[in-house]
Formats: sequence, C-alpha cells, structure tokens
Amino acid sequence: MATDTLKSTSSADSATGGLRRLLLDNGALTALIVLVVAMSALSGDFLTTDNLLNVGVQAAVTAILAFGVTFVIVSAGIDLSVGSVAALSATVLAWSATSHGVPVFIAVLLAVVTGIAAGLVNGFLIAYGKLPPFIATLAMLSVARGLSLVISEGSPIAFPDSVSHLGDTLGGWLPVPVLVMVVMGLLAAFVLGRTYIGRSMYAIGGNEEAARLSGLRVKKQKLAIYAMSGVFAAVAGVVLAARLSSAQPQAADGYELDAIAAVVIGGASLAGGTGKASGTLIGALILAVLRNGLNLLNVSAFWQQVVIGVVIALAVLLDTLRRKAGATPVTGASQGGKGRQAATYGLAAVVTVAIVGATSFLHNGSSSTANPKVGLSLSTLNNPFFVQIRSGAQAEAEKLGVDLTVTDAQNDASQQANQLQNFTSSSLGAIIVNPVDSDAASNSVKAADKAKIPVIAVDRGVNKASVDALVASDNVAGGELAAQTIGEKLGGKGKIVILQGQAGTSAARERAEGFAQGLKAYPGIQVVAQQPADFDRTKGLDVMSNLLQAHPDVQGVIAANDEMALGAIKALGSKAGKSVSVVGFDGTPDGLNAVKDGTLYASVAQQPSQLGKIAVDNALKALEGKKVEETIKVPVKVVTKENVAGFTG
Repeated sequence: MATDTLKSTSSADSATGGLRRLLLDNGALTALIVLVVAMSALSGDFLTTDNLLNVGVQAAVTAILAFGVTFVIVSAGIDLSVGSVAALSATVLAWSATSHGVPVFIAVLLAVVTGIAAGLVNGFLIAYGKLPPFIATLAMLSVARGLSLVISEGSPIAFPDSVSHLGDTLGGWLPVPVLVMVVMGLLAAFVLGRTYIGRSMYAIGGNEEAARLSGLRVKKQKLAIYAMSGVFAAVAGVVLAARLSSAQPQAADGYELDAIAAVVIGGASLAGGTGKASGTLIGALILAVLRNGLNLLNVSAFWQQVVIGVVIALAVLLDTLRRKAGATPVTGASQGGKGRQAATYGLAAVVTVAIVGATSFLHNGSSSTANPKVGLSLSTLNNPFFVQIRSGAQAEAEKLGVDLTVTDAQNDASQQANQLQNFTSSSLGAIIVNPVDSDAASNSVKAADKAKIPVIAVDRGVNKASVDALVASDNVAGGELAAQTIGEKLGGKGKIVILQGQAGTSAARERAEGFAQGLKAYPGIQVVAQQPADFDRTKGLDVMSNLLQAHPDVQGVIAANDEMALGAIKALGSKAGKSVSVVGFDGTPDGLNAVKDGTLYASVAQQPSQLGKIAVDNALKALEGKKVEETIKVPVKVVTKENVAGFTG
C-alpha cells in the first residue's frame, strides 16, 4: 500500500516537474498562447481573418530584422545599426531606380550590397579594429541614417511599382510581407541549424577563446555574421518601403530595439550561445500581437510602451529562471529533440485553437454599441499642436455621442500604417488620419476605401489615394505668412536663420516651401543658415545655440513650429524680442504665452482644436452617408502681441 502511494506521489511529482520544464523550455510560446487567448477574450475584433493577417504583416519587418540580429546575438554580439541600414538600403534602391534610371533588378542588388557593405564594416571594426560591438554598430547607426538623409535630401523617394508589389497581397488575401518573413525565417533556421557558419556562431557565443583554439577563424566568421545581419536588414528595408510605397529616410527608426527585444523574448541570451529562428519569430509575433491588441482595446500609446518594456524584462527574467532550472538550451544547432519540439508546437496549436474557439463564444450574439465608432490616428502626441487636435476631436466626439479611438504613430509612418490597418479590420465606421507622411499613408487609405470606410484627412493630405474630405490649414500659405511677417518686422533687410522641421515629413517640406516663396519678396533678407531641429524644443535650443556661434549678428528667426521657436528663444536669452525677432508656427498655448510676453514676435496660428472638431463633424457626416466637402480650410492667422488677447485657438 505504501509502495503504491509512493509510486503515485512520484508519478505526480514527475508530471508536475515535466509540465514546469515544458513551460520553461517554451516560455515564449506559452506567452504567445496566453496573449492570443487574452486578446480574443477582450476584443471581438481580434480573432478575425483580416486582423490576424494584419498581425502577420505588422510582425514581418521586425521579424526579418530580428532573424539577422539572431545571428549576431547567438555569437555574443549586438547590432544596433539594423534599422538605419534598412532605411539606407531602401533609399539606395529607390534613388537608383527612380532618380537615375537603373534597372529595378540591379537596384535591388545595390540595396542588398549596401546591407552587406554596412555589415562588413561593422564586422571589420569589431573583429579587426577591436571595437566593442555596441560602439561599432552605434556608429554605423548614425552613419547609415545620415547617408539615407543625404541621398534622399530629407524627402521620401517614390518606390518603383514593380518592387511596391512586395507590399501587396497574393490572391487578394495573402500578404506578400508575410511570405517574405516565412522565407527569411526558414533561411535563418537553415543557417543556424544546418551550416558550418551556424555551428560557428554557437561556438563563438559559447566561448570565443575555446572556439579560436579549436581551429575556428573567429575574425572571418564575425565578418560573415555581421554581413548576413546586413543582408536581412536590407530585405526588411525593401519590404517596409514597399508597404509605404516610398523610401522614407527616417524609416525603421528605433526598430533595432524591437528586433533585439524579439530575439531576447524568443529565448536567446545576450550572453551568447543560445537562440533559434523559431523563437525569434515567436518574439516578433508577441510584440505584434501586443501592439495590435492594445490598439484594438484603445490603450494609450504611452502605456503600450510601458507594457512592452515590462514584457522584455519578464522575458529576460524567464531566461534567468530557465538557466537556474537547468532547462534545455535553446539552440538551433542540436539535432536531438526535433520530434519532441515539433510535437510541442503541434500541441500548442491544438490548445490555442481549442481555447480561442471557446472564448469566441463570449462575443457571439453580443450587440454592438449604438454609438458610432471613429478612429483617429495622429502622427504624434509628443507635440502640443497635435495634443490640441486630439482635445478638440475628443470634446466634439463626446458632444455628438461618438466613440473615438485615438492612436499615436510617434512620427513613424510604418507604425501609422499598422494602426490604420487595425482600424480597417475592426468595426470602426470612419477613420480620421493625420498622416506622418502624405505618400506613406496612401496604401492604408486605399485599403480603407476598398472596405467602404470613410476617411477624413486632417492637417495633411494623402497623396495617391482618395479621402472623403481634407480638413487642413494651408502649410505653404502659412509659411509665406511667416516669411512676410519677419520681412516686414525687419524692414525688408537683415540676416535670419530658419529652423526646419523633421526631415522627410510633409509638414516640414510644405512650410519650408512657403518660407522660400515668401522670402522672394524681400531680396534684402539674407538666410545665413537653415538647419533641421525636428519640431522639438530641446533640439531647437541646441541648434540655435550652435548657429549663434557662427552667426552672432543674426536679426531674425523663422521656426517651422512653436516648439522649435521656444527653444530658439531660450538660446537667444535677452536678445529674444529685442535685437532678434522670432516667428513661430502653430499657435500652441506655450507659443501664445511667449507672444504675450514679447519674447516670440509672432506665431502663425492654425487653430488645431478647430481642426480636430471639424474632422469629427465630417467623419460623422460621411459615416451617415451625408455629403461632405472635399476640402475644408481652417484659416491661419498671424498672432502678435497686438491681437493675441482676442485669439482663442
């Protein structure tokens, strides 16, 4: 009897230990299953074919970048340059094919060669120059991004139509980016598990000195490893640009962190020696599911960053626990356990389908809210102007009984494309978009048009796509007003500097065009310097401080927004409003206060709250099938100390 009890207890302990080990060995897969089940339960829009395909598309670029980064991390390195290399490769392709008539096939090869070259430079600096991987790839991050801006002159370059098909679908439903992701994933798995260089990666990551003593040519292997990372970055850049129909010089900014996060979440260790392609894919899917689901649940973009940071920390903690528990190393080089691994993935798929199928009943038969649903995608919420647009839109939505979902693209055209895809596949009745870039938003707006969802553009238009209405001030006309204001203040002569907006954005280009046109009427005005300060107050302060060293006798400043103007005022100190006149743009609360104080001479005010209000009004009209005007212009107004008291914004 006692023997039977002992056997039973041992069997139970063994089962518990086996389950614990299974969860530790497959922590990322377990997390993905939990996320899918949770999102399916919380949102009825998550578990649809269109939305699941959206998740795949949104994971594609990160996953492709991460496959290349997996090679580097397995070999105990790091690559911070992949996002910038992706942007540079796409820019080279578009520049050579569009601006110089190079055949598309050759242009694609040039893009890949660009990625290889960047990787080889990284590898050479690390292997032969003895630079730490962090420093070498950080330098390449800056160099590649700078070259992308130099080649493109800060403006997006249209992508060749033949390559843009990479952003399309096959058969009208299967996204090409997902296919590219699968192909690159299989290639990465093959390299890691079936090739000499793959085995070398694990050996170098496990113990570089032992690998060298065993006969491996470590330096040459590192050159090859970083070159392969560059190839994957180039492919990711081409796929991303194809989705956006243009090569954006600021594309994939910060994507290197997502790629590293995907690799770590997937079970790889930053100490090297462990990692596999399937884990990296799961890590990328976890990030995509998180962002997609949180968008559908209308969670603030700021909180989304918090959640993703917590997930990364938990992934590293899980890796620590797994190592302490003696879990099976996560490698692609070992040949044992392939059948068990396949069985684990199969069992996970069955369990996921069963649980998700059960949770879908939570949404069956549920009645939709009576309130109309509208989505608002803003280019950024890190700028008072766009915060005012949101405030005006939210106030009007509350007044009209509209359920308004607001997302923040953080000045990332790709992220905005993801958000617009999520809006299109969910149950929203209308979409309001404030494009990061007018060209990059076109494919997403076309998809919404195809789904019969009305689209209202606010502040900036959408090129090569049809919107129901454009609610905007005229940026070019506003730029001309700013130039006219500074010209009249200086009496038609003097030295000025221009602080430009973020390179590559349509607002920066249009306002700069307006400045140039307006200054033609004042030949006595000399523009001694033009520098971008990215619509940011701190950068405006830094750039203006630098320019004052070279041009201490400057008499005027035109800034493409109030934030940069306020930074310039801080740099000018006591000169602001006295010997130097500063003109801003937007009419933000801080800008208007500076006008009242006399430090900011004038601001070209756009009344952003009105833009948001009118956009919601027209979205509701379009949703209800009522006629809306194609263009609704909200007049700009030059606000000075004389009229600021009567301006409400």
